Amino acid sequence: MQQDPLYGYFAAVAGQDGQISAEELQSCLTHSGISGTYKPFSMETCRLMVSMLDRDQSNSMGFPEFKELWQVLSGWKSTFMSYDGDRSGTVEGHELQHAFHAMGFNLSPQAMNIIMKRHSFGGRIGFDDFVGCCTKLRALTDQFRRRDQQQTGSALFQYDDFIQVTMSI
Repeated sequence: MQQDPLYGYFAAVAGQDGQISAEELQSCLTHSGISGTYKPFSMETCRLMVSMLDRDQSNSMGFPEFKELWQVLSGWKSTFMSYDGDRSGTVEGHELQHAFHAMGFNLSPQAMNIIMKRHSFGGRIGFDDFVGCCTKLRALTDQFRRRDQQQTGSALFQYDDFIQVTMSI
């Protein structure tokens, strides 16, 4: 593990338990420079990223989850950059829809409208909000697929299960 170049970033903030919290993740990602020229990740986005990979409900992540997150973030950053045609550091609604589609999320115009209303400023979404959206989409899609075992595009949720899924993200 120590030979992995990412381990240095992780170990610099991890506690003796070998786990990092959302606050430590924010510090780690800021110091690593993964956000590049974009502004650092907000605490809310860091909480979302931890919850996306928090399979044991510990509200933290170990090094294997951190490595997985790093790979996912690198992919999302590449996607974001490829759809930020004017290099403004933001994407417009149609660019966002194309980016989501390229990532396998085929969302209705109504869903895209909700996302834009919730996450855009002036009709544009910055990298931090893009990552937040991607995190939510991935986590919710994973939860949905677990319940749609026949892959019909339909899943049955009990109210409490629905609340647990949505509130944990």
